[in-house]
Amino acid sequence: MFLLDTIFSLLDTAMGLYSFAIIIYVFMSWIPGSRETSIGVFFAKIVEPYMEIFRKFIPPLGMIDLSPIVAIFVLVLARQGLHNLSYMFVVVM
Repeated sequence: MFLLDTIFSLLDTAMGLYSFAIIIYVFMSWIPGSRETSIGVFFAKIVEPYMEIFRKFIPPLGMIDLSPIVAIFVLVLARQGLHNLSYMFVVVM
């Protein structure tokens, strides 16, 4: 039981941190040259593979890219599903 709680907690924390990484990466696009720094390259390596999934289905509208919004929304839904799943395990056990 303790192991499952720990795993669910770690996954929840990881998803929350990943959401913040996406937000930071989006804000970096507003600052010229920030994505070419070592921190920008680091965030690109982390965030871009996940964002590419949504860019295949949601093309940018001019200069506006809506895929980060959808990507964060999917993470929020996944976190909610994780909370529900952890609650089911607590009730069953």
